[in-house]
Amino acid sequence: MLLWFLGGSFIAVWLVLRDPSFDYRLLWLGAILPDVIDAPFGGARMMHSITASIALLVIVMLATIGRRALRKHLIAVVFGTFLHLVLDGAFNNTDVFWWPFTGAHFTHARLPSISRGPVDIPLEIVGALIVAWMWKRFHFGDRRLRRQFVRTGRLQAD
Repeated sequence: MLLWFLGGSFIAVWLVLRDPSFDYRLLWLGAILPDVIDAPFGGARMMHSITASIALLVIVMLATIGRRALRKHLIAVVFGTFLHLVLDGAFNNTDVFWWPFTGAHFTHARLPSISRGPVDIPLEIVGALIVAWMWKRFHFGDRRLRRQFVRTGRLQAD
């Protein structure tokens, strides 16, 4: 699953912030990061815990003291990791979501994004519809605007 995370994280942040200067590329990086990191270990692990996203938030906040511009960019990755947990339904596996508070060892939890089976199909379709809406809404048919987005992660202001 990819479009569900890209579209879902985009629409959640855009509806709340409506900030054209927000870097949506970094949001998308954060939105897929838990699966990218945990998949090689065979399933949902540390990155599917709330602890990992909170730790990442603390690291970003401490590392960017006095550097507002950098903080604004890096916080997008953190938003993405938190949204991944929501969009993935990671909270359904208490042992993984609340790691290490429920024990230091991980169960043999599969990645939620591949363990739902046929339910993933409608979620991926919803993600594709959101991405299609985004394409139209932000005029990505215009090569200049599309290149600007790829280069900066920013949307054209209304």
